[in-house]
Amino acid sequence: MARFRPGPDPDFPYLGEFDRYTFPDPLSAEDDIIAVGGNLSPGMLLSAYEQGIFPWYNPEDPVIWQSPDPRCLIFPDTLHISGSMRKIFNHGIYEIYFDRDFAAVITACGAVYRPKQGGTWITEDIKKAYIELHRLGYAHSAEAWQDGVLAGGCYGVLLGGAFFGESMFSVKPNASKAAFLALARKLFAAGARFIDCQVPTPHLLSLGGQVMSRADFLRLLRATLAA
Repeated sequence: MARFRPGPDPDFPYLGEFDRYTFPDPLSAEDDIIAVGGNLSPGMLLSAYEQGIFPWYNPEDPVIWQSPDPRCLIFPDTLHISGSMRKIFNHGIYEIYFDRDFAAVITACGAVYRPKQGGTWITEDIKKAYIELHRLGYAHSAEAWQDGVLAGGCYGVLLGGAFFGESMFSVKPNASKAAFLALARKLFAAGARFIDCQVPTPHLLSLGGQVMSRADFLRLLRATLAA
């Protein structure tokens, strides 16, 4: 990838909210990487999510567009809220808000130290791009506050009945989990068909994540967006 400049390509056309770009078909990909290059303009990001693709790359890399196989999803009937989390909700340990401070949530997600990663993939370019998506009404945050301080949260992109989770952070015990579970309940109550959690992890599986092939996910996504 040495021939690509790091980050978004300044020479790539800016795509507005209603512009669309056709990515290579993920079903034809040999691995998770679908494309390299382009930028993070609203139309580019929305095009990617509509096609089951999202940006995931290191700061020294160009924009890398990925569609993992397998994929991890949570459905209304698989969402799991443990007894300990129910106690946290019942006792009001955290005040839960939605979209109260999206910028603070994505900034905190980028600042969290993750031992198995060399750094953060949430660069300034990523933050700027998703804050713009939030301004346009597509990106949303769920936040757990305690004594007036943001204790944890998560954010993602909502398109029709599909929510694409991006990242979460926590500075207090179970704060990010409380924010995520509250968001999941809100989404499912409003008719969302699934939450895309991207790559399966033990943590996501404990919350009710289900693993499915990329092909099955893409079929489900197309049907969901069509509805």
